Amino acid sequence: MAKQKTAFVCIECGAEYSKWQGQCSACKQWNSVQEVRLGAVSNKSSGAGRTGFAGALTQQVQDLSEISLEDLPRFSSTFSEFDRVLGGGLVPGSAILLGGHPGAGKSTLLLQTACKLAQLMKVLYVTGEESLQQVAMRAQRLGLPTQGLKMLAETSIEKLLAVAEVEKPQVLIVDSIQTMQLDDLQSAPGGVAQVRESAAYLTRFAKQTNTVLFLVGHVTKDGSLAGPKVLEHMIDASLLLEGDGDSRFRTLRGHKNRFGAVNELGVFAMLETGLKEVKNPSAIFLSRDEEPAAGSVVMATWEGTRPLLVEVQALVDESALGNPRRVAVGLDTNRLSLLLAVLHRHGGIFTGDQDVFVNVVGGVKVLETGADLAALMAIVSSLRNQPLSPELMIIGEVGLSGEIRPVPSGQERIREAAKHGFKRALVPKGNVPKEKPAGMEVIGVTRLSEALEAL
Repeated sequence: MAKQKTAFVCIECGAEYSKWQGQCSACKQWNSVQEVRLGAVSNKSSGAGRTGFAGALTQQVQDLSEISLEDLPRFSSTFSEFDRVLGGGLVPGSAILLGGHPGAGKSTLLLQTACKLAQLMKVLYVTGEESLQQVAMRAQRLGLPTQGLKMLAETSIEKLLAVAEVEKPQVLIVDSIQTMQLDDLQSAPGGVAQVRESAAYLTRFAKQTNTVLFLVGHVTKDGSLAGPKVLEHMIDASLLLEGDGDSRFRTLRGHKNRFGAVNELGVFAMLETGLKEVKNPSAIFLSRDEEPAAGSVVMATWEGTRPLLVEVQALVDESALGNPRRVAVGLDTNRLSLLLAVLHRHGGIFTGDQDVFVNVVGGVKVLETGADLAALMAIVSSLRNQPLSPELMIIGEVGLSGEIRPVPSGQERIREAAKHGFKRALVPKGNVPKEKPAGMEVIGVTRLSEALEAL
């Protein structure tokens, strides 16, 4: 019996080594190198699947100026919020990876999409985690149209692709990639080798047949996609469906997209009939109390290609510990500590003996620095117990020397605030528009001290 070949692969970056080592030399991650068993790929499996990864069987050299620049023939997913995150719709031949925590609604979103698209085109839904009866029960509970949707319960890549070649679907959904396996590989499903090779075969099939491929991916306990990092490099778009179990809102964020803007955000509401898209998310995240409360202010964050109004809350309380706590939900905790140091040095406000808690209402994660000034103003409001005007919107990045820096797309953020009835805006001076919105007072500041005086 021939000796089984093995290799050691880093699950973070995909680097291969001849023997095990504690730290990956490529990405410097510890305990990320795992042993995988390799199998010889048969001629049957390595036929057309190994030819032309990008879709064309014969490659010809072309001059860059001769390449056609026609628009890709996109088509709608039947969800406008889904289309927004994808960059305008589905592109034939694209591979899309959808991840999320258990119970976030990944299978529900794709089942709703598949049932609606099946009324217009050929759709094949492959499930490796649930039986066909379970999927049918969910579709019946959600009240979805079930006519025309082709279903398959299979975990073998070879059998899956054989069925797909006969059915010739325009949309192929695989739930999930961690349950798929190749018969030639001896490792267990979900392993590094199985996930990588299974995704490569499915992506190759999608490119060659112009099929839209959806892959459902699991996530680890820290929220990142499980499996080798090379999986995210293979596909065209990587989407993450986020949402707490006790919240009925779900956010779909694009982390990678070759056909649209990165970091685009779509908002859905989880109802008894499934996921329903939210047309105006700013109105939902601005459900505030009628009486103004200290430590609360509204800011306009930029998500992908549109502004989003969210409420930032802060609570400053005297600390009973020797080391006061700094807690941020929806913001970067290290950034909060940095801003408190700037507030003390250039604003003259000391919080070294206070516990500081900052929260972005609605579970939204603000990943940009444009929330700096709003977070500081909310902290000062809570410390002084002085409510800010409910008609005030604040944006701005705070530098280490106390300067207020402009933020991208400042005028669009101001117009979004004016559209929702805000009368005042505290913004960096570089973001003050030449033509101010009617009925809105725009205050431009260049230093943190000026912003504190304007409150």
